[in-house]
Amino acid sequence: MPNPRERREQLERLMISDIGVLAENSKGRAFPEAPDEVRTCFQRDIDRITYSKSFRRLKHKTQVFLQPEGDHYRTRLTHTLEVTRIARTISRALMLNEDLTEAIGLGHDLGHTPFGHAGERALCEIYTCGFRHYEQSLRVVDRLEKSGKGLNLCFETRMGILNHTKGAPDDSAEAIAVRLADRIAYINHDVDDAIRAGILTAADIPKEVRARIGERHSTRIDAIIRDVIEASREGEVRMSDDMAQAVELFHDFLFEKVYRNPTAKGEEAKVSKILGAIWDYYLKNPDKLPPDYRSIADTEGVPRAVCDYVSGMSDDYAVYTFSNIYIPAAWQVK
Repeated sequence: MPNPRERREQLERLMISDIGVLAENSKGRAFPEAPDEVRTCFQRDIDRITYSKSFRRLKHKTQVFLQPEGDHYRTRLTHTLEVTRIARTISRALMLNEDLTEAIGLGHDLGHTPFGHAGERALCEIYTCGFRHYEQSLRVVDRLEKSGKGLNLCFETRMGILNHTKGAPDDSAEAIAVRLADRIAYINHDVDDAIRAGILTAADIPKEVRARIGERHSTRIDAIIRDVIEASREGEVRMSDDMAQAVELFHDFLFEKVYRNPTAKGEEAKVSKILGAIWDYYLKNPDKLPPDYRSIADTEGVPRAVCDYVSGMSDDYAVYTFSNIYIPAAWQVK
C-alpha cells in the first residue's frame, strides 16, 4: 500500500496542470535525503521554513512604517503571510503546486534587514559587495540557518526565493505566482497602513486606479487576483496588460505619496546611523560576534560575517545592540 507521500504524489499527477511542478519531478536538494513517508519534498520545505529562527524574527521587522504606534500595522511577517495566501489562491485556481507556492511565499523575505527597505539601503551603502534582500534570503536558507548547516531546501524553492523580486527566464509558474502576489499584497496593504496612519485618505488614491481596480482594499485584491487567473488561461502566469498598467500607476502613486513621504519616512535617517555604528563596532571587534558568525568571519571574511549578523537583526534587537554598545548603562532609561 502506498504511504501518504506517495498517495499525495499520485494526486498531484491528476490535480496539477502541465505548467505546474510535480513534487516527484523536483530537481532535488544540494545534499540528497531519503524521501519522507508522510510529506512531499515541498511540504518538508514549508515546515523547515516555518520552524526556522529567521521566520520567527520577521514578526519584529518593519514592513514600511518604523516603530508605528498601534497593533494593526503590517510587519514583515504579516506581509509574508498575506503574500503566501494570495499566491496560494492563484496557484489553486491555475492548478499549480500549492505546496511549492507556499514554500516560496513563506521564504521569500527571510533575508530582509531590520527597518525595512531603509535598512536594506543602509547595508547596501555600507557593505562594499552590495546588499540585496532576495540574495540574502537565499543565503539564509542555504548557509545561515541551523547554525550554519542551512535548511537544504529543494532547488525549485530556492530559485523561487532568489528570483522573487526581478524574476528569471526559467522561473517556475509557482515562482511567478509568488512574485505577482508580492506586488499585489504590498501595494494594497501599504495603502491600507498609510490610511490608518493618516498619511492618505481613500479619496487620495487616483481616480483611474479606483475605477480600474476598486474602491476598497478587499475589492482591489480580488480584482487583481481574478485578472491574473483570467489572463493566465493560455499557460503563462501573468496580469493582463490593462491591469498591469493600472497596478504600475498604483505603485507610482505609492512611491511618491508614501515611500517618499517625509512624515512616514522621517525617522529613516537614523537607520543608517544605527546600523552603521553597529557595523563599525563588529568590524573592529569580530571576536564579539556570536560563535556562528565568527566561523563565517574565519572562512568568508569579517565584512561578510558582520553583514550576515546585522541583516538578521530585528528592529528592536538592532536598537538594543546599538544602545548596549554606545550608550553608558547609567544613561539608559530603565
